[in-house]
Amino acid sequence: MANKKTTNIILFSGDYDKAMAAYIIANGAAAYDHEVTIFHTFWGLNALRKDEQINVQKGFMEKMFAKMMPRGADKMGLSKMNFAGFGPKMIKDIMKKHNAMTLPQLIEMAQEQEINLVACTMTMDLLGLKEEELLENVEFAGVAAYLADAEDGNVNLFI
Repeated sequence: MANKKTTNIILFSGDYDKAMAAYIIANGAAAYDHEVTIFHTFWGLNALRKDEQINVQKGFMEKMFAKMMPRGADKMGLSKMNFAGFGPKMIKDIMKKHNAMTLPQLIEMAQEQEINLVACTMTMDLLGLKEEELLENVEFAGVAAYLADAEDGNVNLFI
């Protein structure tokens, strides 16, 4: 019996379109029977944030980061043509017209396909993010866990 192929993605970007690309690739790889892990670090963690505000204890700098970062995947900006928030509205309208899945829908699909969504604990500490602020069924690990997965991976991507 052959070993299952693996796809490992580091999602570093907090841009809506780049996160969509990561999740489209991840869902496609899972459909091809790959074992898939998306390791969310730095601004990529915003894709895992819950939409609603969660009441947790934070220091001053942690509160500042929380206010500056988008809360939830649907509030992330575009990498190009953001136009003070108008760009994401335009692209979401076009996506709706073409029945394309939104980023939150792609994340939900990834969870249904049992894609491993991993939040970088070191980055969470740096940005003051707490486990309660992230979606359910997210794993928490450091870079060593990602490297262990990626070492024998068939596909490794940095987005």
